Amino acid sequence: MQKGNIGVTTENIFPVIKKFLYSDHEIFLREMVSNAVDATQKLKTLAQQGEFKDELGDLTVRISLDADKGTITISDRGIGMTEDEIDKYINQIAFSGVNDFLEKYKDNANNIIGHFGLGFYSSFMVSKKVEIITRSYKEGSKAVKWSCDGSPAYEIDEAEREDRGSDIILYIDDDCKEFLEKERIQQLLGKYCKFMAVPIAFGKKQEWSSDEKKMVDTQEDNIINNVDPLWTKAPSSLKDEDYQSFYRTLYPMSDEPMFWIHLNVDYPFNLTGILYFPRIKSNIDLQRNKIQLYCNQVFVTDQVEGIVPEFLTLLHGVIDSPDIPLNVSRSYLQSDREVKKISTYITKKVADRLLSIFKEDRKQYEEKWDDLKLFINYGMLSEESFYDRAKEFSLMKDTEGKFFTFDEYKTLIEGAQKDKDGNLIYLYATDKEEQYSYIQAAKDKGYSVLLLDGQLDVPAIQMLEQKFEKSRFTRVDSDIIDRLIVKEDAPKNNLTEDESANLSQVFRSQMPKLEKTEFMVEVQSLGESQRPVVITQNEWMRRMKEMSRFQQGMNFYAQMPDSLNLVLNADHPLVKRVLNDCKETTAETLKPIEAELKGQEARLAAIRQQQDKKKPEELTQDDKDMKVETEKAIEEQKQKKQGVLSDYAAKNDIVHQLIDLALLQNGMLKGEALDKFLKRSVELIK
Repeated sequence: MQKGNIGVTTENIFPVIKKFLYSDHEIFLREMVSNAVDATQKLKTLAQQGEFKDELGDLTVRISLDADKGTITISDRGIGMTEDEIDKYINQIAFSGVNDFLEKYKDNANNIIGHFGLGFYSSFMVSKKVEIITRSYKEGSKAVKWSCDGSPAYEIDEAEREDRGSDIILYIDDDCKEFLEKERIQQLLGKYCKFMAVPIAFGKKQEWSSDEKKMVDTQEDNIINNVDPLWTKAPSSLKDEDYQSFYRTLYPMSDEPMFWIHLNVDYPFNLTGILYFPRIKSNIDLQRNKIQLYCNQVFVTDQVEGIVPEFLTLLHGVIDSPDIPLNVSRSYLQSDREVKKISTYITKKVADRLLSIFKEDRKQYEEKWDDLKLFINYGMLSEESFYDRAKEFSLMKDTEGKFFTFDEYKTLIEGAQKDKDGNLIYLYATDKEEQYSYIQAAKDKGYSVLLLDGQLDVPAIQMLEQKFEKSRFTRVDSDIIDRLIVKEDAPKNNLTEDESANLSQVFRSQMPKLEKTEFMVEVQSLGESQRPVVITQNEWMRRMKEMSRFQQGMNFYAQMPDSLNLVLNADHPLVKRVLNDCKETTAETLKPIEAELKGQEARLAAIRQQQDKKKPEELTQDDKDMKVETEKAIEEQKQKKQGVLSDYAAKNDIVHQLIDLALLQNGMLKGEALDKFLKRSVELIK
């Protein structure tokens, strides 16, 4: 019997392994099974090269549980080890000190990935004792047994094993008993080992026994993995049904994907995989972490932000590459130039695939656009290089359901939708039903209106305004139709200043008090055929509020009230009727008020003219008091005038009806106000 200490220079090797090298204890099973698969693959390679001439036989790796003994055993029929090889690969971890080791490999983990000894030592994360019973494939080799209780001390002794290969027996620690549960091991094998390259058996398949009235074991091995997954096959040998079936294997509860990309590159790095485009419309974060990263068919992680651009994390599927640098536990990606190359390649392949689908079958592409749009907008917003490619296959959809490329739509509208300064105006709506009348008004003018109802359309507008030359996006309800695209200077208002002010006050006084909403009232000459009252919302302010949902640091805008404009059409017969009726009804009451107001305003003008000739220090207290008293008197008369106009407006059904019609058009008339409107409508019809 040989005894000794493992070749390390610290007594704390096992705590270091637990703390620094592995992010999760469950990784031990992946490492143990990977080692067994590696040993088997090496034997197959030796056989292909003629260095192993015996029969390979059954190469299945087997995992077994013994709850009574508290053990997990991983068995293979691979190359096995001699006593010298155990001493080399197991006993000599070659740590020159913990800190030196971590520093040495932090930027060059490829030097250690696949090192048998290190992966093997992950077993001590869950085990109080580990045994290896192994026999080398080499002729004349004898079986040996290695054991260690988690300290640097180990023992090597003779053992009995009829066949080549290794049994790794883990005596599970008391605080890790979960790993003695069949369901837990089944789950871990399904997560980490379902595509490993050698058959892996865990127990026997079961079938229902009518005699025993329960599920019983059969004689057939329960193989938990597919040794030849789809991404390892030549794309030319596969059909659509193969890709769809594999997708259902990966994501059993998901909808069918739209389409997919089969990655297969061997220069300047090795990478294979299949990326699927899921049907996505919203909830970006809920769709992340669906890409599974493998290294030689061994699952590594589904956190792939370091290997693909952020927007591509919305894709589903598999990437497999032995060239992606990992840290020593195979759990975390290392960021370096190779990762950047791979990321750039994947982005290019995605863009090329989308462009080819667009060119080959535009109709199919358009049918899937609503599902694709979020993904493509996200990509253009987050990756400058992706925009440069995506502008060829990114689409715009108008309110009639027609699709255009950026260039096609520019050609369509540049004849009719340029303003007097030469800016090209892209009109858009976010809801065809709610904004129907605004859309129709634009169409009546001969304008085209885009439908931008996606989750990222507002940020995309900001980006496109920077990309497109002399262009601006404007929502159809952000202004009256004649000011959406200003062709010439606005027509003059035919009303006097007093008439406009009085009309504004009449309507302003009756606007509802809505939470976080402010109404501004203005009077414009829009023509008799235009609507009497229109509610609009400033494009810039609304956009800032919408952008605040996406960008930190813009909460200021989110807290601001909605600022809406009520535009009165001074040319419409109903508005004229209100104005004329107001004049007749309030004339006698307003006459003394307006006379007093004009007198006080004339007095204030004279006071200011007189005081402007003096320096501030020359003004007496009487001068200051006289000015303040006059300003106060003017304000009092204005308040009286507003009160008279407000009292008149409160009794005028046409004023209320026009306001409510504008509110109703914008989905802002609800509850009691809606009920009053309906009753008033009936009364006005009588």
